[in-house]
Amino acid sequence: MLNNKTFKKYFAKAFRFIGRKAPRIKNLVIFESFHGKRYSDNPRAIYEYMKEHNPEYKLIWSVDKGSIPMFEEMGVPYMKRFTLKWLFTFPRAQYWINNVRYPKWMTRPKDTTYVQTWHGTPLKKLGTDIEEVHMPGTKTKKYRKNIIAESKNWSYLVAPNPYTEEILGRAFHFKGPMIQSGYPRNDALQHEDPAKIAKIRKSLNIPDNKKIVLYAPTWRDDQFFKKGKYKFQFQFDIQKLKEQYGDDFVLLARMHYLVSENFDFSQYGDFIKDVSNYYDIADLYLISDLLITDYSSVFFDYAILNRPIIFYMYDLEDYRDRLRGFYIDIEADAPGKIVQNEQDLFEEIGRSLKEGHYSQDQFNRFNEKFCVWEDGKASERLVKQVFGK
Repeated sequence: MLNNKTFKKYFAKAFRFIGRKAPRIKNLVIFESFHGKRYSDNPRAIYEYMKEHNPEYKLIWSVDKGSIPMFEEMGVPYMKRFTLKWLFTFPRAQYWINNVRYPKWMTRPKDTTYVQTWHGTPLKKLGTDIEEVHMPGTKTKKYRKNIIAESKNWSYLVAPNPYTEEILGRAFHFKGPMIQSGYPRNDALQHEDPAKIAKIRKSLNIPDNKKIVLYAPTWRDDQFFKKGKYKFQFQFDIQKLKEQYGDDFVLLARMHYLVSENFDFSQYGDFIKDVSNYYDIADLYLISDLLITDYSSVFFDYAILNRPIIFYMYDLEDYRDRLRGFYIDIEADAPGKIVQNEQDLFEEIGRSLKEGHYSQDQFNRFNEKFCVWEDGKASERLVKQVFGK
């Protein structure tokens, strides 16, 4: 219904009116992750902590219609996004917890507390630090204006480490309090439960004798179908990789949530699995022996596990110098080897699975800088600061 411009206009007006005039629903906390499409990330970790430790709060998820079956299967309380029930509930909640931006018409009522957790330690520039925006449907000036308007809604912003705290405050023009907690979603990575790992492997039909390699690349701002829907093309031959390593490991392909393509890997049998729609990447971290990524922030989290990482940056110069730019010197500071072609990638996969880290010293320096607050208690610190307990 929100595709109808007239309906959307009046729906947005009603949302703001209810937010201003209706009383808050005391102790109601509404969670949303990646536009209502996932039960994952920092909102999931906070929800699960509060479910166990804070029974006095009513906890409910705002969910996109396509993700309803997942929430029903998992028994997680939800309401369908942008329905009448949602309209008369969401703006009255006492707390919002979210990890991406809401639509700009969803302004925060003055008596609502909005916790913005964000969803990654930044390598690539973001927010108003992006010098020229290449995303479809927006210009640089408009993009920056929308970022600043959104951040004014936030009551709190979560920082996973001191490095990110400084960047997020500046890039989002956020003047409010930072929660120096670490990322709640990473609490699970501090507790490696063999039974849980076995259960996840079984749910994905991965044989016990196979290692697991997780491939989790990001999206490219200028490769898109339309606004919010991005293309991705594999830059290595999956069949070649299978021929070389098919007996050794299973490859899990985890596309960014903005990549809209559906990949058909059936021709490769059980060698590669598309886990893009698996509800939470933290589970995939736990079962993986090796991570391959490019410019995604996933490596900041995966480093907590002290397992090898490979950076397949086949377009490094273009991405760094034109498309986005980086906050750190990735070539000097990466906690793993950077490769730029298929042959080097395949060789480094074999070496990493046998020998581990490319440079243990470099990995340790990285970990000391970016994982310093990750001790398994981030959810607890956040809840104490926001909810006073």
